[in-house]
Amino acid sequence: MKSNGQRLWQSLMEMAKIGATEKGGNTRLALTDLDVAGRQLLIQWAKEIDLSIYYDAVGNLFLRREGTAAVDPIVMGSHLDTQPKGGRFDGIYGVLSGLEVIRCLHEQKLQTHHPIELVVWMNEEGARFTPAMMGSAVFTNVFSLAQVLATTDKEGVSVASELKRTQQIGDLPFARPFTAYYEAHIEQGPVLENSQIEIGVVTGGQAILWLDAKTSGKAAHAGTTPMQMRKDSMIATANMMAQLEAMVLEQFPEGLITFGEISVPNSSRNTIPATVQWSIDLRHPNDDLLLKMEQETQKIIDALAEKRGVSVDVSRHWHNPATYFDTQCVATVQAAVTELGFSHQHIVSGAGHDAINLAKHCPTTMIFIPCEGGLSHNEAENISAAQAEQGADVLLNAILKADQLRALAKVS
Repeated sequence: MKSNGQRLWQSLMEMAKIGATEKGGNTRLALTDLDVAGRQLLIQWAKEIDLSIYYDAVGNLFLRREGTAAVDPIVMGSHLDTQPKGGRFDGIYGVLSGLEVIRCLHEQKLQTHHPIELVVWMNEEGARFTPAMMGSAVFTNVFSLAQVLATTDKEGVSVASELKRTQQIGDLPFARPFTAYYEAHIEQGPVLENSQIEIGVVTGGQAILWLDAKTSGKAAHAGTTPMQMRKDSMIATANMMAQLEAMVLEQFPEGLITFGEISVPNSSRNTIPATVQWSIDLRHPNDDLLLKMEQETQKIIDALAEKRGVSVDVSRHWHNPATYFDTQCVATVQAAVTELGFSHQHIVSGAGHDAINLAKHCPTTMIFIPCEGGLSHNEAENISAAQAEQGADVLLNAILKADQLRALAKVS
């Protein structure tokens, strides 16, 4: 069964008009009027195909098409909020390809065994309210509702007040059972495009470990302290970063290391820094190898600290183990791709997605399509209409296979 690629592309372009930026991107921050306008356009389309509309208490929006049996739904979804001056497809593609699936079922008058739902998760991006993936985290009991409702943006406006103002509050229960969850998404990286692969069959999400480091040396005058007599925390930190990068490149070919934050308390142009505070972001698809990366990181830091005459305190900030998607869900995607004849490869998600939270709750998987230059969180983020259609074709056929497979399992 095939999707209507022209209709999907038209929907993507219509949604992109809401919060459009000068350079072709979008700005629809969570629970702003523009975010709600995007949701209202989706609801308008949903009403045209007789979908039921529900919200829960954290503003997750659910659109439901009934099945022939009183069983738990198969759910598709993603998010409509964007980064400031973000792209037109990150998250939005997952929602609108899900809508296209239900449109196809509607026009073909095809009745599924399971109810089919489309969800728009609240504040996936974390651009206005932090942390990210907020709505799906509350739904899956990763965060408490009270904790999230009390969260404020930079202007002190709370999630609770914005949910009330924009009338995005409902009473659908959290953590209700799903038969399965599928999320289509642009890859947000260059792997598929570089390999000229049409579909990424996503098997999980990589493990992430955030470390906080503090290098302590000795403040001294920049003009009077000989180089060989300095305890320079900045130079020591720079050397550590360089050697840590080399270590990951040499020993962990699938690993990633990033130093995203650095600060110098009481900094002055003509003073050798006494203290440097910096972050270390370690990622790897394998939990054991991520912990090995952490051990090697500590060894390098300790050795260089001794050599440079400084001390370094390293502490864990956050650890998220690798996520492994449901093998049966992955198999439905694999079967759909094979039957459709698209080139494909198994891939691990490098970014966080709502599906990472949902995998703790129900059988889950994702479908990736390439994006131009691997670029995302950028106004220049781009995909082709053909790529959008291919991903929707895979999602449609995977959902139908899941519906049949789970129905047969129930009967047997």
